[in-house]
Amino acid sequence: MCMKITSAAFYISASSLSGLPEGSTPEIVFSGRSNVGKSTLLNSLTELKGLAKTSSTPGKTRLINYFLINKQFYFVDLPGYGYAAVGQEQKAAWGKLLSSYIEHRHSISLMVLLLDSRHPAMQSDRAMIEFLEFHEKPYGIVLTKYDKLTQKEKVQTRRIMESCAAKAKFIVNYSSFSGKGKSELLAHFDHYIC
Repeated sequence: MCMKITSAAFYISASSLSGLPEGSTPEIVFSGRSNVGKSTLLNSLTELKGLAKTSSTPGKTRLINYFLINKQFYFVDLPGYGYAAVGQEQKAAWGKLLSSYIEHRHSISLMVLLLDSRHPAMQSDRAMIEFLEFHEKPYGIVLTKYDKLTQKEKVQTRRIMESCAAKAKFIVNYSSFSGKGKSELLAHFDHYIC
């Protein structure tokens, strides 16, 4: 059974926890390094090109962005972590916002961690995996830019991910270019929305 996305619309942007929607609507939350392709993935899943703003400049998403899907649940796009060209103070503020959101938000049904399949398990990604496991948040891994790997690299990447994200609910290889992995990912989401 695969979830079908019939409607998707931008809902709200928040720069602090007090600005988040109230209520218990389930949230599927997308997290990852700057420039890993979160916006591209969201646009690919919803088949709406401009739903999430994509940019070639890493670190464009500076707010927690909510998108209402099928009028039933939210996709939540978190600011990327990693090498965004902002000052240390701004980075620290984002870090604080993200960690308190993940720690205290009860309506998170699933965390979706996007990793660049060409650089699996970088230090910042491992830290995020440890953080999610420490707070016992259910999470899955999406390996982006998968179509850029050779067959041998694909096997290697998979092995690395299975060893450092042992508690992941799923690991999906995704190509926004070809759409590979899309129905598999939506099928996983189904379990967390019902």
